[in-house]
Amino acid sequence: MSEAVEVLTHPALAGAAHGFLGRRGGVSTGVHCGLNVGWGSEDDPAATAENRARAVGAVLPGARLTCAYQVHSPDVVTVTEPWPDSERPAADALVTDRPGILLGVLTADCAPVLFLDRAAGVVGAAHAGWKGAIGGVTDATIAAMEALGAQRDRMAAVVGPCIAQKSYEVDEGFERRFLEAAPENERFFRAGRSGHSWFDLEGYVAARLQASGVGTVAMLGEDTYAQADRFFSFRRATHKGEPGYGREISLIGLREG
Repeated sequence: MSEAVEVLTHPALAGAAHGFLGRRGGVSTGVHCGLNVGWGSEDDPAATAENRARAVGAVLPGARLTCAYQVHSPDVVTVTEPWPDSERPAADALVTDRPGILLGVLTADCAPVLFLDRAAGVVGAAHAGWKGAIGGVTDATIAAMEALGAQRDRMAAVVGPCIAQKSYEVDEGFERRFLEAAPENERFFRAGRSGHSWFDLEGYVAARLQASGVGTVAMLGEDTYAQADRFFSFRRATHKGEPGYGREISLIGLREG
């Protein structure tokens, strides 16, 4: 019997079908072993398609999966109807108020963020790598949800599995970029070896959400780098000299009826 798809949920997002998925429960093999959903991962396309179908079935069976072509931007698309994968717009966040559409963001160390305003019936999903995070992808997602009738003080936002501070060493140029944006960002860096520090991506993204006035902000606290049996990780694959890496998916959608 095949392994079940692992679906991580959070009570703050109750009222929407949602899940932060890892690598368990898929059919890919080799370095992509498990539930790899990335078309650009050089995996067997048939395996990737099956993994995507399994992901949808585990979270909102029968829904229409909708993803963007992620480019580490602050750009958001409002989804009124799904599009073919071949026509994905370049963006890093999606919002919708339409039932039956399952928004998906792919990650492999970057932070996935799922949003819900239960009262308004509006959901969102954002891919927050460090470039998108400092560029304001979460702020843009909140604004796009508000345009659909959501209110930020009613929203819940949950930061899913991503690389943890203890696994994320960066150089002084990286740190300088954040300190120049806001000196108080110093609190997200811990000193390391000479010329380097350790960056708290999860904490930074959560703090941006809180500063934006989101009513409920939560973090799953799952380190993608440190859990090779559960999550894909770009940085881990790089450090190990592997020829490729998979992508996990985080999903949210409104149920029909």
